[in-house]
Amino acid sequence: MPPPLRARVIGAGPTGSLSALALVAAGWQVQLEDPLSTAQLCERCRAYAFNHSSRRLLQRLGLWQAVSPLLVPFNTLALIDNGVERSLRFASSDHAPDAALPVPQDDDGQQPIGWIGRHGPLMTLLLERLRHEPNVQVLLGDSNGAAPGQPPRSPAFDLVIAADGPASATRAALGIRSWGWDYRQHCLTAEIELRGAPPDRAWEVFRPEGPMAVLPLGEGLAQLVWSAPASRCREREALDPAAFLDRLSGVLPPPLEPDGLRDRPKAFPVGLRLASRLSRGRTLLVGESAHRCHPVGGQGLNLCWRDVAELHRLACRATAGRLAPERIGAAYSLRRLPDLLLVLLEIGRAHV
Repeated sequence: MPPPLRARVIGAGPTGSLSALALVAAGWQVQLEDPLSTAQLCERCRAYAFNHSSRRLLQRLGLWQAVSPLLVPFNTLALIDNGVERSLRFASSDHAPDAALPVPQDDDGQQPIGWIGRHGPLMTLLLERLRHEPNVQVLLGDSNGAAPGQPPRSPAFDLVIAADGPASATRAALGIRSWGWDYRQHCLTAEIELRGAPPDRAWEVFRPEGPMAVLPLGEGLAQLVWSAPASRCREREALDPAAFLDRLSGVLPPPLEPDGLRDRPKAFPVGLRLASRLSRGRTLLVGESAHRCHPVGGQGLNLCWRDVAELHRLACRATAGRLAPERIGAAYSLRRLPDLLLVLLEIGRAHV
């Protein structure tokens, strides 16, 4: 029997950690590394929207049962366009149930449209699972070994996964450029106490200054993603809590009313980017090292995890001897580019 295939995963965020678990599930040995410590990886204050493609991947990897209690399902999505004063509501009944991979249903027998989950609990779970995997070596900033940040020169790895984010040092070292643009907007995020919101409803509001998302977190809490010109976001970020909530109250759709802040609002720039190529040699760009999009719409993490789903499929083929490891990069690029181009072009058209 040939020795197990070996992979190096650079970057231990949600996409890098899930990539490592996907490779292990495919029968590979994995080295996962990140210069950040466990605490730094888990402390980020943000939430993600998960759709059914991410749910299917977690089920294939045997993780859904552990992850789902960390998530808040939503059964309706309210879309409001303030520019034309029209609204539209999507419900669970508007999509066909997935009978092949059943998920928990509500009292009406409907599957959720999607789920919302916080970054911290998700990362804690993924890293805990990795530390209990005998075929994974985890090298973080708080471990004994330092995590290097460059592609390996040693032929010891059959595959290298660059999941080190939008400022990927691995991508730069490989000489891979990216194209795209930065939006004139920033996004401001905050966890808020919210009154008047059904617990199973998400909101997306298209306003002249930019889109806004309100995502349910359960127990009267919600994640706010508020887009606006950069100067306005920085101004709102500097407001005291009472002034911020007063400003927010004036733009939330009725009957939503903000009652409090759970963390300090934080503004960050947003843009759309796609790497000029998704692989070079035995190195693959996965997640935001390869692409990035506007956070409103909830496509970001799901797009990254569809990269992981394809990586898992190809890694299983390589384990079975049906695909040479040196051919994984070309196959990955061929399979992922159409999805990435379609989604990024649609998001770019919607938010430009």
